[in-house]
Amino acid sequence: MPHTLATPCFADLTIKKSRFLACVQPMTDRSAAQAVVAQLKAQHPGAAHVCWALLAGGQSAAVDDGEPSGTAGRPMLDVLRHQDLEGVLATVVRYFGGVKLGAGGLVRAYTDSVAQALLTAERVAIVKARTLRCAVPYALEGLLRRELEAAGATLDQVAHGDDVRIAFTLPETAAAALVARLNEAGNGRVAWIDLAEQH
Repeated sequence: MPHTLATPCFADLTIKKSRFLACVQPMTDRSAAQAVVAQLKAQHPGAAHVCWALLAGGQSAAVDDGEPSGTAGRPMLDVLRHQDLEGVLATVVRYFGGVKLGAGGLVRAYTDSVAQALLTAERVAIVKARTLRCAVPYALEGLLRRELEAAGATLDQVAHGDDVRIAFTLPETAAAALVARLNEAGNGRVAWIDLAEQH
């Protein structure tokens, strides 16, 4: 199961006189990631490189920012993948210390920087959610609300008209069981709205 991070985590490593400032933080899209990188470049004008890797579905990216190709962004992205993370941005600000590390040394330095930051990470499981809508007679509203609470569902919307229309969100894994329970408890009086479109 993929995880994201609850809060940013950091590491500060010095390798052969070069300083590597790493941060791994929750991030959902590339434009937000690029804004963070631009801010880091502004905060660290003396840095030689601000390399980054974003793992966010189809918006993933790996940027070497002037380091030899494949020695920074890709190794950072590999660490995020290996840790089964999703929706995270890793950045490493490098201050060059005058000693060249070579391609292998750079890969190790960027990999270690991200791995060290992740040692303190608080992980949060990513749970896919599903939104369902139904209509019930007023007599079943109490039962429906109790079932939703027991299933850990979040009530999104309630409309009272000729009947009670309720929209709620719950973990994808719990949806089928709840629908079956409500159909049985409601004796066929629970009308699902758009259920066919949601499969």
